[in-house]
Amino acid sequence: MQFSTDDAKKLLEIMKARRDVRGNRFIDRPIEDEKLHMILQAALAAPSVGYSQPWKFVIIKDEHIKETLVKNFEDENTKAKNIFKDKALYAKLKLEGIKEAPINIAVLYEPKEEAVLGMTSMKKMGEYSVVCAVQNMWLMARALNIGIGWVSILDEKKVLQSIKAKANAQLIAYLCVGYVDKFYEESELKTLGWEEEKSFKECVTFY
Repeated sequence: MQFSTDDAKKLLEIMKARRDVRGNRFIDRPIEDEKLHMILQAALAAPSVGYSQPWKFVIIKDEHIKETLVKNFEDENTKAKNIFKDKALYAKLKLEGIKEAPINIAVLYEPKEEAVLGMTSMKKMGEYSVVCAVQNMWLMARALNIGIGWVSILDEKKVLQSIKAKANAQLIAYLCVGYVDKFYEESELKTLGWEEEKSFKECVTFY
């Protein structure tokens, strides 16, 4: 299959329009099964080291589990607020959408016991494969005008207990997924001045 330059430009446009969505943007509209399936199919299309496909996707709609995860976030965010106590902006940020989003997805890494091709030297490649799947999900969701927020202010062990994950599983991402009232034109943290955008020259080196 061959793609056109216009296809490539459209893909880049989707990438640049991707945003990390928080709870104050989600709206009360269910995600169609077909579109959720497309997001998950995009995840399964990601590359994986040694074709190991070491991922597991746990779809969470249960309100009790969500409540447990919100408590988890609140406990961890209290610690984070102390770390960033010199930045008044932190306390004003909405940093999750666990209850507001109709669907939460816990993305897990389930390592194999046997040796995996490509991981004999770089042990983290399995986890990086799962991150590739997350990026695919994020881009497909954006192409469907569905928002995703990645919540990382969580106690990993407690999350895994809440969803009854396998003993060897690792939490790579906890995602809040849903339709939104709008997508920001630029990163919210950039707009608020939390960090400045790096230039192309700062990020790329040629030899």
